Amino acid sequence: MTRTPLIAGNWKMNGTPMLVKDMILGLAQKYDALPEKPFEMLICPPFTLIGLASEFAKNTGIVIGGQNCSALSNGAHTGDISALMLKEARAKYVILGHSERRTDHGETNALIKAKAEQALKDGLKVIICVGETEVQKDAGETLKVVSKQVSESLPSDTKADDVVIAYEPVWAIGTGRTPTGAEVEEVHAFIRKQLAEMIGLDEAGGLRILYGGSVKPSNAKELLHIPNVDGALVGGASLKLDDFWGIAQAYL
Repeated sequence: MTRTPLIAGNWKMNGTPMLVKDMILGLAQKYDALPEKPFEMLICPPFTLIGLASEFAKNTGIVIGGQNCSALSNGAHTGDISALMLKEARAKYVILGHSERRTDHGETNALIKAKAEQALKDGLKVIICVGETEVQKDAGETLKVVSKQVSESLPSDTKADDVVIAYEPVWAIGTGRTPTGAEVEEVHAFIRKQLAEMIGLDEAGGLRILYGGSVKPSNAKELLHIPNVDGALVGGASLKLDDFWGIAQAYL
């Protein structure tokens, strides 16, 4: 089944109004000039910049998303942002279950699943992150950890059009280290097989599985053409126009 690759930028707790303007207009100029669109481009800035980013992205091919949302729809929950709020700010996607949320905020698989179900109900697409720590990798538990995260974090009615999985080995995020091509291929094939068992062959064949963790222009072509890799979830490099576009060019 044909899957349109997704190049997603996770800005984390970074970004300014000027960066939003320069990045989105710069990306749009390059992306919209392509006669065909062989990939999708997504920027996920901090909450405070989503509205502005959506305004600059209007009438372009660049898509905007959020980095997290609540599992609740509204109410007395100080500091939280609902999926509906993201939707009203014209976000189309939300990243859920990033390892920094799992570690820094103690987010469990059950909570991530609840967030995903609420986000889907409110009309957002979700990117659910999974991945092992260095300790887990060294203990030979990579597939065990990823399997548990996938099985317990995905919404009960997962559809390929609305859900994306991002495999991000925690030990590779922001470290400059990356797994070997063979390691990435093994995990992505494992996830695809597990998806087939969970949601059926048709939906599993259409669901995109991204790779994330120290992706940069110099290694993008190798990583993004590994079987069952359908794009990238990019951190630091998504804050630099030339680097982010350089990663996307792996598909040109």
